[in-house]
Amino acid sequence: MKHYFLQFLLFYCISVFSQQEFHVAPNGTPTGNGTRQAPWDLQTALSQKPETVNGGDTIWLRGGTYNGRFLSTIKSTIADSYITVMPYKGEKVTLNGNAPSEHEAVLNVRGGQVIFRDFEITWLGEFSRDENDENFRVSGGISHTSGQDCRFYNLVIHDVPGLGIGSWKATGGTIIENCFIYHNGYTAKNGDGRGEGMYVQNRSDKTRLIKNNIIFGNYYKAVEIWSAGKHAKEQFVKNIRLEGNIIFNSGLPTRRRVDNVIIASDDRNGLNIAHNIQVIGNILYHNTDYLKTELNGDAPSLTLGFYVKSPVENILVKDNIILGRTFPVRFLHVKTMTFTDNIVYGNNLFFNQSEMQFAKNWVMDRNHYYTRSNDKAYRVQKGNYYSLDDWRASYGLDAKSRWSAAETFDLKGVLSIQARAQEPNAFNLALFDKQGDAVAVDFSDYSVSIGSRYTVYDVENRKAVLVSGVLGDDKKVTVPMASTAFERPLHNEKSQKTGSNFGAYVIKFETESANPDKELSTFERFLKWLGL
Repeated sequence: MKHYFLQFLLFYCISVFSQQEFHVAPNGTPTGNGTRQAPWDLQTALSQKPETVNGGDTIWLRGGTYNGRFLSTIKSTIADSYITVMPYKGEKVTLNGNAPSEHEAVLNVRGGQVIFRDFEITWLGEFSRDENDENFRVSGGISHTSGQDCRFYNLVIHDVPGLGIGSWKATGGTIIENCFIYHNGYTAKNGDGRGEGMYVQNRSDKTRLIKNNIIFGNYYKAVEIWSAGKHAKEQFVKNIRLEGNIIFNSGLPTRRRVDNVIIASDDRNGLNIAHNIQVIGNILYHNTDYLKTELNGDAPSLTLGFYVKSPVENILVKDNIILGRTFPVRFLHVKTMTFTDNIVYGNNLFFNQSEMQFAKNWVMDRNHYYTRSNDKAYRVQKGNYYSLDDWRASYGLDAKSRWSAAETFDLKGVLSIQARAQEPNAFNLALFDKQGDAVAVDFSDYSVSIGSRYTVYDVENRKAVLVSGVLGDDKKVTVPMASTAFERPLHNEKSQKTGSNFGAYVIKFETESANPDKELSTFERFLKWLGL
């Protein structure tokens, strides 16, 4: 027994003590050595070879603002072992891209098996967001162009004059989780919005996971699972899972509401077909006055397919809340799909006439549609309208689905509670109240203790505490719908606030230490593991 213990002890010592920690600071230098006393500058740290920084190592970012745009080429060559880039002991770190640079984004990633987490990416100071201005410059937040199995956790990507995050075709296995992505983009010369919250591709057989993010108020679409290329030679819009995200008010900065999510490609060769895409448990919302039964106005929340020669295939849309106006869901070119257990609000669902030939390949069921009062929930191009009964009779779909008049629409107050995996005792909330009244959130099913202090933040005004208190015996927290509680600072003169009927929030419960080992040295962690 002692022999086995000593072997295990030796293995643990080798693994623990082989992990290294490096330090970066805003005033760091290329000639530093990555210690606390002589930290690197950020670009030097992100340029290290695997001989210096490798899997299991941590690059600590000291608090402050890092001005410039940065290229990360670090990569782990150790299987299932990651390099982590994160702030030191919870210090606030901001990457400011408002500086002259040849790089297309504030953070450009070309490495593999790296975790980036817990910092802010933005543009600070004065800059133009109008393409007509002489001094206008475009920049993205993150551009991940190569390297597989990277992780982007709890990042705040906002107010960059371009795309929030691009996760491109050569980056399989990526996870983007618990990020806040908002107010990215600019106004094009013709007045339209440009700059998505997120643009995603994937040619790998590994599934790309986009989970529990909050994405809102970007100048163009929130999430494009898409390729604009017209003459593709391979498939690279595939194997993507969009799960548990809260996505709302895309296009609002230019007052032209656009798709919250689109899944498609524009390939004229019919080769790069978007397929094996899963959309599960998301909240998709556009500003709508439910008290007045507001239905008209272009505000799609989900679009499937774009070009006739590249209809999407093997698409799963399940357990989502999809709220729009005229056409909340547009089925443009869809060859095979499963559309089940969704709640949909709008004028009616839209289908291209030519796509009805594929209806035999679709599974649509157990949905609840709220549409205009004459019960014509489905519109097939060229003015053909179907009630639910007509739809069932004509296409054999939606056998167990329900239809209700839009005037009767309402939802339970708590649309979703999602634990923030990288922040213990913190949760994303999506709340709804048709009247704009406060919503009580019950945490009885979650491992938070009675007597814990809590703080609630509205994601559209994250620097202000919306409400705080102590969790009572009933484990309920009452959250005021924020736009009735205070005036949100508007992003620009054209922006509008989210209606008082809907809100996205983060609630944090205090604990003795969110990560007690974070304060310990490697040797101290080793002693703790031994129980000493």
